Amino acid sequence: MRSRIGAVVTGVALVAAVLSVPAPASAAPDAADALGRAQTIVWQPCPNAAAAQCGTVRVPVDWARPHGPTINLALARRKALNPGARLGSLLVDPGGPGGSGVDLVANVPGLFSPDVRARYDIVGFDPRGVNGSFAVTCDSDVLFRPHPDLPASAQEFDALKAYNHDLGESCKSLTGPLLGHVDTASVAKDMDVIRAVLRDRKLNYYGISYGTLMVEQYAEQFPTHVGRMVLDSDMDHSLRTAQQFVSTEAVTAEDSFTEFAKWSDRSTVSALHGRDVGAVFDSLYARAQKGELTFPGVPDAKIKPFDLLGIAFGAFYGPEWQGLAELLSALDSGTVPGPKGMALRSFGEPAADALHPVFCGDWRLPIRSFDELDSLLSDANRLAPHMRVSPLGIVAPLACVGWPGRTVNPQHRLHVQGAPGILLVNSLHDPATAYSWAVAAHSQIPGSVLLTYEGWGHGAYFKGSTCVTGGVDTYLLTGVLPAQGARCPGVEPPTFPGAAAPQTAQPTDPGRPVGPTPSIPGWLG
Repeated sequence: MRSRIGAVVTGVALVAAVLSVPAPASAAPDAADALGRAQTIVWQPCPNAAAAQCGTVRVPVDWARPHGPTINLALARRKALNPGARLGSLLVDPGGPGGSGVDLVANVPGLFSPDVRARYDIVGFDPRGVNGSFAVTCDSDVLFRPHPDLPASAQEFDALKAYNHDLGESCKSLTGPLLGHVDTASVAKDMDVIRAVLRDRKLNYYGISYGTLMVEQYAEQFPTHVGRMVLDSDMDHSLRTAQQFVSTEAVTAEDSFTEFAKWSDRSTVSALHGRDVGAVFDSLYARAQKGELTFPGVPDAKIKPFDLLGIAFGAFYGPEWQGLAELLSALDSGTVPGPKGMALRSFGEPAADALHPVFCGDWRLPIRSFDELDSLLSDANRLAPHMRVSPLGIVAPLACVGWPGRTVNPQHRLHVQGAPGILLVNSLHDPATAYSWAVAAHSQIPGSVLLTYEGWGHGAYFKGSTCVTGGVDTYLLTGVLPAQGARCPGVEPPTFPGAAAPQTAQPTDPGRPVGPTPSIPGWLG
């Protein structure tokens, strides 16, 4: 059986094939520009989203051999609503790894504010190896084979290592040479082809989460092609070791838990209001460790310790605090949770994504033995006494244990020279991309500005803060950056009736941007 890895956001799926036609480009620095200008996109209505247009652009499998075999990248476009005032194209990517920009643009017409949609063609793309851009294909029997999520012994560590190796070999067999070239440095070159084929002199871009790494690497490689670029929820590719990576992720996961507990203290809507949230969670975790935690009414559905952490971590993205409080209270009392809590339940089922080939191509964070893993977890437990570890922050490097591919785009400090001002945005309390990562990325990009959202969740542009959307929109529409050190106050997440009213627009407000919604936790908006 085969499984396509890479479609995280559901919706339009375009099928691309490896072509034998050579790419008319050379190995010179302007190869991407030349390849893009030699092509024309044939736009057609997207399947199931006729208001959007879909097309493809051709790029080489291996940028070291630009004359070699090529693949088609899938694109989707919503044209500017006011073409007479059009500023150009705004390329978008929802992160992941494995998020589909095609699905995002095709299925979410209100992705940006009305002013931005009026002035820009909004263009989404599927990065190489994702969804409609020759999705990485693996054996689903291997992909869904039982394996340890978080090894608790040397035997389980070896089992995970064998699983990753077997999965990688199956992906290599079914995908072919592209598997070794889905790294973000290659994606950055693809982005310049897209810029050129759209006939834009500069690339304007909004990237969220793992999509910010694409911007960072594009600015390194093509600084003179940088237009107005927004990095929302920022990756820090300068983290050198697994200890740095896992520790910073543990700290930000625990910070999100602390903020959830503070909200429960101040909000009468919380099902845990007036209780010690940390003690409740720790008690549930202890029951999970003993195999005694089950979903109410489903005694055979045991919740493992790592499942419990994943449930909480996923709820921090929104954040979905009210639903999390409902669910934790129900698990504690043995009652059935309300609809918000019911929606959050998850038991850590395997999910198809592009984590292995992309992350392992971009990051060299070796965990060589169970003893090394145990040391990492001990440090994380000390830094995160309730969350113990960031599920995402440990799963990602563990995905590379035994993975047969090479790290072709390893970590380094950014070297951006000659690019105009770039805007970084980050929530102060982001569960997935630590605020410290944004500070580090900002320090490595000369002339950049970091706009701090003093609120919660992942993807600051979509949190209902008119301060954040105003700052981002002004930059996209005029090129004027916020002042250095600019900060925006947090906006309380919406709740069921009975809670205090949010400080700004409600989610039903047509003027509020509607962002991507991840189906699984990841560096996805």
